[in-house]
Amino acid sequence: MLKTMMDVDVKQGLRIVRNRIEAACQKRKPELQNVKANLVAVSKTKPAEMIVDCYDEGQRDFGENYVKELSEKGINEEILSKCKEIRWHFIGHLQNNKVNKLLKTPNLYMIETVDSVELADLLNKNWQKIRTESDHRMKIMIQVNTSGEQEKSGADPGTVNGFGTHVIEKCPNLELVGLMTIGRFGYNWRDEGAPPNPDFLGLIECRAALCDHLGIDHVAMELSMGMSDDFEHAIDLGSGNVRVGSSIFGHRNYNDK
Repeated sequence: MLKTMMDVDVKQGLRIVRNRIEAACQKRKPELQNVKANLVAVSKTKPAEMIVDCYDEGQRDFGENYVKELSEKGINEEILSKCKEIRWHFIGHLQNNKVNKLLKTPNLYMIETVDSVELADLLNKNWQKIRTESDHRMKIMIQVNTSGEQEKSGADPGTVNGFGTHVIEKCPNLELVGLMTIGRFGYNWRDEGAPPNPDFLGLIECRAALCDHLGIDHVAMELSMGMSDDFEHAIDLGSGNVRVGSSIFGHRNYNDK
């Protein structure tokens, strides 16, 4: 039987995940030792008190998949009063008609799922209208569909160079900080003799091609790949951003939501 929310020790779960991240970083190849692995705690469907517990343990980056849920949590009085330095990452598919609602969310830090030039242009235009001139540029990542699955969002790998160039040259209100992928579910990288996850390798190749195209150092472009089942493998390959939910907060109960 799955644990209920009240049975989950969020702080203990967070400590365990952090220890696993640290151990995975130490096992990296020498050329990847300087790459920081940032944890995004995926809190979708979870209540404010769990987020506050996680924040109290030092976590600052939290990920949400749905605009409605994130906008509600963004103005939640308990979160606003107790989590003043929280950084929200949007990690779900973003529809054009929900852009304004998302951008108005307090403490929105990054949008990791920008999957088209059209969406980037809309974010660039609307961010300028919503935020004051003194505010920072909106950090974004280009989502890449490395698995080629039709049901998944993301740009085609072959379009990333042009996409990234467009954001940098035509979207002055956006800051392109990296590439993100979900990848195919169920790849068992633990099998003896199994090669590295090809979807992760595909994102690494996209990053290398884009950075060479732009003439920038590869470390200047982050990789966001890896979730609860494979974040250690992603870190081993150089991911600088891992999105972990159930290993911290327990399994999700969508019926309760």
